[in-house]
Amino acid sequence: MRVAEMNWMQIEAQAGLDDRCILPLGCVEQHAYLSLATDAILAEKVAHDAATPLNLPVFPVLAYGMTPGFAAYPGTVSLRMSTYIAVMEDMLEGFYRSGFRRIVLVNGHGGNAPVMTFCTEWMGSRPDASVKLHNWWAGPRFQAAVKAVDPAASHASWMENFPWTRLEGVAMPDTAKPPFNAALYQAANPAKKREILGDGNFLGRYERSDNEMLSLWQVGVEETRAAMTEDWP
Repeated sequence: MRVAEMNWMQIEAQAGLDDRCILPLGCVEQHAYLSLATDAILAEKVAHDAATPLNLPVFPVLAYGMTPGFAAYPGTVSLRMSTYIAVMEDMLEGFYRSGFRRIVLVNGHGGNAPVMTFCTEWMGSRPDASVKLHNWWAGPRFQAAVKAVDPAASHASWMENFPWTRLEGVAMPDTAKPPFNAALYQAANPAKKREILGDGNFLGRYERSDNEMLSLWQVGVEETRAAMTEDWP
């Protein structure tokens, strides 16, 4: 259930029935020929698709994240880590005040992952609360399914090219992006990173069939649903 389609009284009742809630985490950053909001779109959709059969509330996606490495690409917006942690603390406290004690962060952007260190610190002051960070695209089942289709897959490649991340009227190159020098890239400033990456695809083809992508999506949804239901302390 989408929190955007609920009122406060419904949230109060829901928290009394089930203390789990979901927050998708995204980012606004370059994704080659795909939407700048790809990470936010995917995180919110996979969270909603996974949570719907469980009747768990999904809060609106936190669309902006930490992506300083792509700062040289127009349209990329990166929050400082101090800003992101401050926002996350306020959000966790809001969930807690609402009665939620088990919180799942469905993350769509690798650069956001360091926030789990803060979440662990926060749980130290809220010992009856539990927070999970689920990097949905990095789950072992999803990654195994991706590699079974094509192991050459990464940021802004076919692996993120779903019907809901494509842009109308934007054609994909009919080629495969070769690997880049990862060590050089890691040591580079944002302008140099753009020079190394070019269009922004990290590796591999730009597009695969919808049948393949929808099958992969279902794996991601099921793995995300498992993160919402299993292994709570």
